[in-house]
Amino acid sequence: MNMAVNVETLDKLERKMTLNLPVEVIRGEVDARLRKLARTVRMDGFRPGKVPLAVVQQRYGYSVHFEVMNDKVGQAFYDAANEAQLRVAGQPAITEKEGAPEGQLAFDAVFEVFPQVKIGDLSQAEVERVCAGVTDEAIDRTLEILRKQRRSFAQRAQGSTAGKGDRVTVDFIGTIEGEPFDGGKADDFFFVIGEGQMLPAFEDAVSGMKVGESKTFPLAFPADYPGQEVAGKSADFMVTLRKLEAGHLPQIDDAFVKSLGLSDPGVPALRESVRKNLEREIKFRLSALNRKAVMNALLTKAELDLPKASVQAELQRLIEAAIAELKARGIKNADKTSVPEDAFRPQAEYRVRLGLVVAELVKAHALAAKPEQVMAYVQELAAGYEKPQDVVRYYYADPQRLANMETVVMENNVIEYVYGQARVTEKKLGFDELMGGPDAQAPNAQV
Repeated sequence: MNMAVNVETLDKLERKMTLNLPVEVIRGEVDARLRKLARTVRMDGFRPGKVPLAVVQQRYGYSVHFEVMNDKVGQAFYDAANEAQLRVAGQPAITEKEGAPEGQLAFDAVFEVFPQVKIGDLSQAEVERVCAGVTDEAIDRTLEILRKQRRSFAQRAQGSTAGKGDRVTVDFIGTIEGEPFDGGKADDFFFVIGEGQMLPAFEDAVSGMKVGESKTFPLAFPADYPGQEVAGKSADFMVTLRKLEAGHLPQIDDAFVKSLGLSDPGVPALRESVRKNLEREIKFRLSALNRKAVMNALLTKAELDLPKASVQAELQRLIEAAIAELKARGIKNADKTSVPEDAFRPQAEYRVRLGLVVAELVKAHALAAKPEQVMAYVQELAAGYEKPQDVVRYYYADPQRLANMETVVMENNVIEYVYGQARVTEKKLGFDELMGGPDAQAPNAQV
């Protein structure tokens, strides 16, 4: 297609391109599509394939012309952009231009290009690398979680009072200013006292009660309570204790190990299995912390302008994800929720900036994920599951899931490269510090 192309710079990344297209090219394609449509279109009063071209043109001419214009102008734009070796960011805004030469149609396309990314001297970057190890105390705590997961409950003697560790079954009803509210009523609801399933005031009210007793008590919902309708408000509750059961934890012995389905018998084999799982979990958590430190250090050494189109696209993805999360939590009319863009703009800009910097580093130093690296990572991820090969097949069965793994491995390559270049300081974390505190359950408590 013959076309004259002129590109001018409007701003740092913004460009304008003028395209001239021959009218005959548009007209010829429109006629061709209308003839093809006439062979298949069905219209009342005509047999299939016998609709006159003039009738088809009258009915479909405008829409076909619109489609052809979009296709031809769009193709002309991307052909010209490729010829000029422009890396286009986002979609161009194309408008028809007046004053075209005889037999031509003229269009202005305004668009952005991806920026040049300049990465400074990484040897001057300072990066902290955190490390941690598995302790016997961490193994003991994980074994306690395994015991809790397999505990049994037996009804307590008549007249016993509810206390920490007991499983209670209750009926309750709550009101705010005398009116019931969603989620404020339940029958035969059970929970274990002392495990944080209920607000402390609720657990305190039930503690000391006997089966058959009822009690009324006030309860103030925290301002950050997940239920937005009651957050920060005070309610009055009436609770009745229906059932009281004491928990029994199994002993950690050979029978307990056997119940877990381990291939190797004995308590030492159980402890070793737990150690391996915790080491895997620690590695993934350390990787997340170190990734953040490396990426932030990398950004301090990078200079680039951000394409507005890329930021806007990322902003839209974040907003859609936020609305999807609200829907998953059961928030009513989540689709109609107005999400302020400014709340997500810093995160969107951070993600776009980081993506461009990482892509430049990967290209400059051949840090893309290799197939064998991806396989090794997926196998390591799968090792913590009962049937590792099923997990491996799960990732390799879907291109998008596999692409996500490739991204993680590529980022790991970037992290190791930056550590090899930068000034690194080591910091050792305790197990509790890494996992979120002494009261946090050790993750991946399966064996």
